[in-house]
Amino acid sequence: MSGNRDAAWFAEKLNDRTIRGIALETSALIRAGALPVGTKLPPIRDLAFALGISPATLSEAWSELRRQKIIGGRGRNGTWVSGDRFINQPARLASAGHYGDHVLDLTSAGPDVRLLPQLEAAMAYGASAANLNSYERSRILPELEAAVRKTWPYEPEALLATNGGYNAVYTLINALVMPGAAVAIEDPTGMRLLDILEDRGARIIPVRCDEEGPLASSLEEAMKYRPVAFVFQPRLHSVTGQSVSETRMTKLAEILRDKDTLIVEDDGVADISAAPRQSMGHLFPDRVIHILSFSKTHGPDLRLAVLSSSRAIVDQIQSYRSFSAGWTSRILQSAAAWLLRDPATEACLDHARNVYAKRRAALIDALGEREVPALHGAGLCAWIPISSEPFAMVTLAARGIAVSPGAKFSILPSSHLRVVTATLSERLEEVADAIALAAIHT
Repeated sequence: MSGNRDAAWFAEKLNDRTIRGIALETSALIRAGALPVGTKLPPIRDLAFALGISPATLSEAWSELRRQKIIGGRGRNGTWVSGDRFINQPARLASAGHYGDHVLDLTSAGPDVRLLPQLEAAMAYGASAANLNSYERSRILPELEAAVRKTWPYEPEALLATNGGYNAVYTLINALVMPGAAVAIEDPTGMRLLDILEDRGARIIPVRCDEEGPLASSLEEAMKYRPVAFVFQPRLHSVTGQSVSETRMTKLAEILRDKDTLIVEDDGVADISAAPRQSMGHLFPDRVIHILSFSKTHGPDLRLAVLSSSRAIVDQIQSYRSFSAGWTSRILQSAAAWLLRDPATEACLDHARNVYAKRRAALIDALGEREVPALHGAGLCAWIPISSEPFAMVTLAARGIAVSPGAKFSILPSSHLRVVTATLSERLEEVADAIALAAIHT
């Protein structure tokens, strides 16, 4: 049911008069139904006067809500609570298209299912896991802990099994980061990481990157905002395919040395990368949270990742988990432990790693022949510079090829495409031709 709310009503409801506070509290009123869809908001000048703030401050808050598509309209017609209904959802992930068989879909950066290890024997083993079907909130099975510790990049105080890598990030962000707190994150980054931070109401501070990882100068600038956490991918960047160099890791560590910022290391692509695992955990064991996901390497349906940190931080994360699942399936944990010990699975991963590397390199080489610059690297996708994202997306769509615009992975201006190479085993020349045509726009 639509209606109006005057400036005096808002003045009673909104307590935090900062840009971020107004945006968060207004969205909370919408979620609660106090501001139904279709409600017309007061004129900016009237509401700013009632709140005792400048019109510019209120305008910035409204701009944030427009960007999230929570409110809409402007000019003479006023501003309204928009949408058919207000649902909290990951905006970037939810905007992904669903394509038919006639479209070559290069948007989903999942593994090629033909290259994943077989799970039958592992699942049969997992069905006899210790303490099966107990309601005891087990943090990690001893056999899985023993298996992952063999290759963990530092000696952690505590480990925790979670329901996948993004579940680990979502849980730790909600457990440790208050709404409105600043979080520094490399830019570009995984779109779901941005969705998680935006859902939490964090203030996202972008840290620019080059081929060696996050720029030290950009991280130094981000530290001025006193971020509660810095999130980055030290081993292999899931979007760009680049790895943080040893020299860059040292520089980043120096910047973080005298801070109290949490350091979240996301190893989401895992052993698809041939690069050695690296971590700042040996330097800052009391505030590093290191995450290793098994989705890309061993199978998304294992729904499994492991994180490490200090015992105090793991306690906080586990306490938050008690509101929901409480623990990760012992069957899946035990199955993963079996796979980590299995020589055939190791051989399967070696083969998959080589295939992914060849597919990605083949596209980069083909683009180079067409004078489209893109960096060699590793992983499941390529990050390709272009002149205009809208032009490139339309050009590729007209040729039956779906890719992702760079804007989904960045909060800074972007002129890139993310093209998945993991499943690009055919039509390579056709894709390279189409990208070359889409990359140049005058």
